[in-house]
Amino acid sequence: MPRGLLSTTACLALAASLGACGTSRFDGPRPRPQAALEPATPALPAGRVTSEPLAPPPGASAAPVDAPPSVAAAPSPVIEPEPLPPAPSPAPVVATGRSSVVGSWNATDATGSCKVSLSSAPALDLYKASTSGCANKDLAKVSAWDFRDGEVYLYQPGGTVTARLRQAGGSLDGALSKSGAQLALAR
Repeated sequence: MPRGLLSTTACLALAASLGACGTSRFDGPRPRPQAALEPATPALPAGRVTSEPLAPPPGASAAPVDAPPSVAAAPSPVIEPEPLPPAPSPAPVVATGRSSVVGSWNATDATGSCKVSLSSAPALDLYKASTSGCANKDLAKVSAWDFRDGEVYLYQPGGTVTARLRQAGGSLDGALSKSGAQLALAR
């Protein structure tokens, strides 16, 4: 045989034998382990099943079997919660905005006091207002009002601003536009 053919045949025979060693196809059937042939759960004896209470553990007293444990027998301890420190008094909540100023007010200026009513009824782009008993002629002419940028504006017919007021707690404080005199509205 030529030398190249012999070495090729030898290599092929060696590869086939090594490949056969790595597979189980040539081993034949394997025997199953003995544990797999036995049942998973042992058979239980047939007969009547009874139950009895367990004996108490060593050092414990036995309670009667028929009587359920009494809730009153062992009172549970009462745990009082610790008192909370006093909370600081919250500041009184004062409503702000247009709806918080709607209603009747007592107006006070340098000439005396009178009534001012701010309505929620629209009057073009403002809201209706009315006065009664005002000695100040400008204040007596108020017919409309508006709430802008946190301020209440009181208007005369024609759009002249009579007064500007800011909310201060439960009242409105400001000044008359023409004279600069102080004006306060309180409920």
